[in-house]
Order: sequence, then structure tokens, then C-alpha cells
Amino acid sequence: MKFMKLGSKPDSSQSKEDSVRYVATELETEIIVIIGNVKFYLHKFPLLSKSGLLQKLVATSKNEGKNQIDEIDISEIPGGSAAFEVCVKFCYGIAVTLNAYNVVAARCAAEFLEMNETFEKSNLVYKIDVFLNSTIFRSWKDSIIVLQTTRDLSPYSEELKLKILKRTVDSVASLASIDTSKVKWSYTYNRKKKLEKVRKPEAVPKDWWVEDLCDLHINLYKQVIQAIKKRGKVPVFVIGEAIHAYAVRRIAGFSKGSVQIIDRCLTDTIIELIPDEKGSVSSSFLSKLLRASIFLGYEETVKEKLKKRISEQLEETTVSDILMYDIDMVQSLVKEFMNRDPKTHSKDDLTAKASVAKLIDGYLAEKSRDPNLLLQNFLSLAETLSSFQRQSHDGLYRAIDMFLKEHPGISKSEKKRVCGLIDCRKLSAEACEHAVQNERLPMRVIVQVLFFEQIRVNGSSTGYSTPELTTTTLNTEDEEWDHAKEF
Repeated sequence: MKFMKLGSKPDSSQSKEDSVRYVATELETEIIVIIGNVKFYLHKFPLLSKSGLLQKLVATSKNEGKNQIDEIDISEIPGGSAAFEVCVKFCYGIAVTLNAYNVVAARCAAEFLEMNETFEKSNLVYKIDVFLNSTIFRSWKDSIIVLQTTRDLSPYSEELKLKILKRTVDSVASLASIDTSKVKWSYTYNRKKKLEKVRKPEAVPKDWWVEDLCDLHINLYKQVIQAIKKRGKVPVFVIGEAIHAYAVRRIAGFSKGSVQIIDRCLTDTIIELIPDEKGSVSSSFLSKLLRASIFLGYEETVKEKLKKRISEQLEETTVSDILMYDIDMVQSLVKEFMNRDPKTHSKDDLTAKASVAKLIDGYLAEKSRDPNLLLQNFLSLAETLSSFQRQSHDGLYRAIDMFLKEHPGISKSEKKRVCGLIDCRKLSAEACEHAVQNERLPMRVIVQVLFFEQIRVNGSSTGYSTPELTTTTLNTEDEEWDHAKEF
């Protein structure tokens, strides 16, 4: 940690209990400065020669007698008695050390006392500003500490606090925005590398600053992120990663998607800070924020905004991300996805739809384990994706099989309708083998499976294939088909 020493005289300041401070000297006390419940017994010359405020207060004091001691109450001074004591020692020439923990309070107190160049050259305000600009604001760790200490200043000093706060925020944002090749200072980095898959061991990652900012209060964090955004030198995906890391650190249960009692103001700010650019944050992160907004009873405009952001990158979402939602919510996400602007999503649109179809198949398979899931809800979501081109219907078959297993009481007509969603030509050989032995399927479906499987076998043995099958090349999904288990 960087520090600056002022003065050279030995420390002659003394205290009695917790409420009395004085400087040991043969001279009698001339002025008593009151700050809260603490009284400072001091002398006029060292103070008045450097403080414009104390000059004015003494000049307007009601004590008229020569031997009377002036009493001045400045309880509203920023930093309280501790910061005033630093100023007192500077006035007396007593050695005092300034560092990241006390420099802000001392700076605000000095300005409050008007310890500027008007009363003495190289006064305390000037010296502290030199220290801040030449040392503190060039140190990453010290800048973070200084930023945190601004929260401890008294509410009476809001104007002074804002001045130093802006300078500190600008300092932190400037350091965070610097080219990584110029980062020579220490920083905290314990997270697994995600943003840069390949880099030299000695290289500084683009998100090197993320963890240190997680220590900031949300109000300070917001100002720093906004300042970083304004500079425009940090990629939006790095800012997104920073916001995600902050949410995981600050919101209990957020990483597991089990948000419980949380600060609404905290969630508000995190949602507000998310960059507008698609892909700046993950779909998983957005899904957790949507869950938090539902839990906290947010207005529909906020939830709709999050839903739209998720739908913009729904193809990147995993089953675990949306499993927390009911079918109505997931269906609304799918509909938002289908209503995306084709001009901005024409590229790889078929691939995205295939990914979403696979996602919903997996979601339905998991939701079907609930015996209370209504057939109409299952069909409503499944039929929403009927226009999506799938290379394989294995996932859909698995979802339907799970539904039939957990809902044995549905009628034949209902079973026929739900099984009608399956295109038997798009089942893999493993799925077909399972299906023909599946007693839960209607006989008509089993016959269809046998028919198309026979066509496939004949086609592969003769080297020919039917026209119907050439356009639906069958690819198996990643999962191994276990004939001993039920789908």
C-alpha cells in the first residue's frame, strides 16, 4: 500500500479517555473544537494560519474577554474526529501518515476547513491532491480501497464527497480500461478462465479487474461500470462477465438458481447495467435474473424485457436454465424466439431452430416426470415447435415416452394425438429398436416404426433409399440408448 508522511515533529498529541484530545505544550489552551462527543483543546496560531473556516468562526465567536477560550462546534466535518485530528497534526507539524484508508476523509476535512492555497502555500488540500494524483490513483488496489472509504463519510459532506468520488471512479474506470499489456500491478483472479480459451500463462486476461470490483457496494459498483462503459474500451462481453460475477457474489443462491431473500435494489441495478448487445451476457444468467424478477414481483415491463433478451439467444440456453419455469413461461419464450426479426437472425436460423427444438424436447422430458402435468399443456408447447425442422425426433420420442409412463390413465384418442407428433422416419435405429418393444405406444405407431425401419434396412442393403428418406438423414443424438431403461 502506498503512503505519504507529512510533518516531522514527534507526536505530542494526547488523549483523556475517549472524549478529550490535546497537544502537549506549555502554552495554555486558546480554542476548544467540538466534534460530536469529542473535544479538542488547541491553540489558535497553528490552526488559524492554515484554516480559513476556523479563522471565520473565531472572528465571529461571541467570546469577548481576553482570557476566555473560544468554543467552536464543527460536528458536521467530513470524517469526524479522526479526520480532524489528521488536519490538526498537519497544522502543528506533527508527523502523520496518509494512506488509502484515511486519505479521502482527510481530503474532505481539509477542504471543509478551507485549508487551501489562499492561506498558505502547499497547504493540506494541495499536498493531498498531489498524493492522490501521483500515487493513489495510479495504484489499482489503493484506488479500490479509496472508493470503498467514500461510503463512510458523513451525510453533511455530500458535496465534498461527490467531488472526490467522481475522481476516484474515473481513476478505477481508467485503470480497468487500460490495454492489458500495460497492466503491471497485482490483482485478484481466482476464477476459472472462460473468456480466453487460449492464452500465454503470463498474459493478463481481459477480465483481470472483475473480481476486485465485486467487493464494492452496489451504488459504487454501478458508477464504476457506467464509467467503464462510457470509455468504450472494454468489450461488452467482458462487462457482461463482470456483472455476472458480481451477481453470483452478491445474491445468495444466485449461482444455483435458488434465489430467496435478496435486495430488490441490488437486482434492479444489475438488470439496468446489462449491456444492450446480444451475447454480452449468457442466456443462463438472464434466466436466473428472470427468476429473481418473478420472485420479487417485478412489473411486467421488466419481465418482458428479460424474456425478450433470453429469446434473442434461446438456442444457447440449456434445459437446466429453463427447468425452473412453468410451461406457460417457456412457451412465451419460444413464441418470442419465433417472432425475432428475420433480418437480424437469418443467418443459421435453421440451426438455431433445431437447437431450440432439442432444448424444448429435453424440457418436456423432464417436466413429464410430474404426474400432474396436463396433456393439454404438454401438447400446447410441443405443437408450438411443429414447424421446426428436426433432423432427429429422438428427443421428442423420449419426452412423449416419459409422459406416457407417468400418465397411464390417458385415453386412446389422447395417446394417439400425442404420439402423432412423432415422425417415425426421423427416429434413429436405436430409438426404433426401443419403440417396437414399447408397450406404451399405440400399435399403429409401432407398425409405422417397423415399416420405416424395414425401408431403411432394405435401402442400406441395396444401396438405394426411398425419396422420402433422402431428405431426412437420420442422426442419432449424443445420448446412448439404453434398452434396459425406459425413455
